[in-house]
Amino acid sequence: MSSPLPLAAALRLGRPSDIWFKPALSVVAAVAPPNLILLALGRLDLAMYTMAGSLCALYAHHRPYAARARVLAWVVLGMTGGLAVALLAASLTTSAVVLVAVGALLAAAQKALCDATRLGPPAHVVLTFISSASLFAPQTLGQVPGHLGLALATGAWAWLIGMAPGLARPHGPERRATAHALNAAAAHVAANGTGDADGHARTRAAAAAVVHAAWQTLLSARAGETRRALERLVVRAEIALAAPADTDPTRWRDWARELRGTGPVPHPDDLVDDDELLGLDVELATARPPLWRSLGPLAPIAVRTAVGCALAGYVSLALGVGRPYWALVTAASLYQANVTLTWSRGVQRVVGNLVGVLAFAALVPLAHLTQAALVLVCLALNFGAEALISRNYWLGSVCVTPMALLVTEFAQVQDPGRLITERLVDTLVGAVVGFGAAVAVTNRRAGDRLGAALTAAERSREHTARLLAAPHPAPGALDSARRGLAAALVDLRATADAASGEWWQRALPEERVVTAEQSGHRTLAATVRRQGLLLDRDVNVRAEDVRR
Repeated sequence: MSSPLPLAAALRLGRPSDIWFKPALSVVAAVAPPNLILLALGRLDLAMYTMAGSLCALYAHHRPYAARARVLAWVVLGMTGGLAVALLAASLTTSAVVLVAVGALLAAAQKALCDATRLGPPAHVVLTFISSASLFAPQTLGQVPGHLGLALATGAWAWLIGMAPGLARPHGPERRATAHALNAAAAHVAANGTGDADGHARTRAAAAAVVHAAWQTLLSARAGETRRALERLVVRAEIALAAPADTDPTRWRDWARELRGTGPVPHPDDLVDDDELLGLDVELATARPPLWRSLGPLAPIAVRTAVGCALAGYVSLALGVGRPYWALVTAASLYQANVTLTWSRGVQRVVGNLVGVLAFAALVPLAHLTQAALVLVCLALNFGAEALISRNYWLGSVCVTPMALLVTEFAQVQDPGRLITERLVDTLVGAVVGFGAAVAVTNRRAGDRLGAALTAAERSREHTARLLAAPHPAPGALDSARRGLAAALVDLRATADAASGEWWQRALPEERVVTAEQSGHRTLAATVRRQGLLLDRDVNVRAEDVRR
């Protein structure tokens, strides 16, 4: 059993994302034109299909534009594929039992694929919402092609919306990622020497994760002088992590501020030479592991999702609720990396939905004035959801809940009291049954993954140590080994955190994890100092540092 399940911490508000306005404005720009056109044509009943494509504008805002183009295209195809399965099922059967089963299997597949590809927020939740709602929309086979065409057309529009900011700031995502790495490194440097060993380890792990994310962002960006300059700055962030006592955090923060605008990338005099970035070419040339290898460890999470969603839908049907997909989507939204995080998301979902139905009750009179008012209120809620959700999931749900309820009125006006009652019942059913499935379906593979991550980190450290001991390692070899070790340590910390939140598993090798992290970071420090000989000839390095 893990530590007590958190309650207050799950509801605590965080800082808003520095790009909160990008998905908020993008979704409004993607949703508004199709909905206003349908309003003018008197066909708001088709809004569910146009929204399927428009909501793709929520994705990939943190990715460089070259990668974003590919990711958004796959999101549109994935959204349309899930919608196609749902519409075909709805047109072939009216059995709610069968439709819930199809929805649960779709939710599990969407969850597994989004996690395996590390799609990022809003991940599988929006995909599952669209496909699950479509399962219970009256449909004939003859209507399916037209409805899918609407989704593809608005998906193409969402793709254009997502790519449009690149015209003004073509390197914006890479610059932001590099600035985050510099600020995280500066925060770690500032925390160094405070005497708080646990706090120092936490800031180091957090900063290492941000630096690793910056490297992943740069590796997916288009090659060029700008990317090369940003790579040199991320190397400086790595150096700050390895040698915080010799680093002035003010310089790092100044570089980060310069990156926020559209001016030239900073080029400090002591930045590394291009020869020190040869390891990047090795990483770019290395083939990525196949998707199935990433899907394997996610099998328990996929089974949890399928079982939880199916049971939630069936309980909702047994209670006579007319929209079992709400319970299904609630259950699907809960599942995180472990049981503890799933509990936290459940608390956030329930609190957000409870407050959200109160917001719906307040907004209904305004939305019922005209259909135009209904569309405008939904657009405002779209913006509010994305503006608030980065602070805490429950805060965003306060806007998502009334929006989901109002969308059901695009086809015809509903009884508000009945909608509120069904939403509350489905929320509670989905949260309770979904969390119950998370507890019942164990994830013993979490311990196996931690063991594999430990072995990978230890082997990476040994490989780096051998290169350090060599008098003349191959060009780029030490740089590539350093980044590989840093990535292994980030993965080890993330895997250890995920495993520590799982229940019903054998004891974790916590001491071995701590030892691997400490020795790994000492090796990183020794590597940076060894490479520092190329920057500052008066630095004295002893090979014995890595053997301590």
